[in-house]
Amino acid sequence: MSIKICPSMLSADPTKLGRELMDVENAGANAIHWDIMDGNFVEAITFGSRVISAHRKLTALRFDVHLMVRNPDSHLENFAMAGADAIIIHAEACDHLHRTLSRIKNFGKKAGIAFNPATPIDAVKYCFGIFDVILIMGVNPGSSGQTFIESSVKKISEMRQIVPAHVEICVDGGITAETVGKCAGADSFVSGSYIFGSNNYSLAIETLRINSR
Repeated sequence: MSIKICPSMLSADPTKLGRELMDVENAGANAIHWDIMDGNFVEAITFGSRVISAHRKLTALRFDVHLMVRNPDSHLENFAMAGADAIIIHAEACDHLHRTLSRIKNFGKKAGIAFNPATPIDAVKYCFGIFDVILIMGVNPGSSGQTFIESSVKKISEMRQIVPAHVEICVDGGITAETVGKCAGADSFVSGSYIFGSNNYSLAIETLRINSR
């Protein structure tokens, strides 16, 4: 797989999300990452399915919807219908992980599992064949601009040894020009404040891509 850079809209200017989305697309982004927070699984409340639907009309880029919510099953259909291409759920939030992943696949979407920094990765062994993306959190979920947790590096390496080669391993949180190179084995990177906090989105995205090699 070629390295994919996925800007997180959580760090975009909320007064001009559409413009920010088109700017990062023009700057070379491979996908758009939407952090969906419910004020329960994490404290913040962010985007709903109507926001995804409205912005789906602006681009053909892949939309990765990252559900940081307490009851993901109740949200799957809304986000699938809104235009998500991949729906990523947290292992910590699912009572029946295998079933929830299967529901995502039944909607015709890529299915992903996210793991918080302290969560063991053993659950993937029992879900082979029904997930397409593994999201390794480099920070504790809930806000942007946090410092990368170094123990995530080992988790990336361990995950790469377990999952099939076609499964995309993505790292989300604390990704900068300095930390991206530590994440050997990852196929894609979610970056928010590093990209949207820069004065040159193209340079920021290309720097991440080059430094990840």
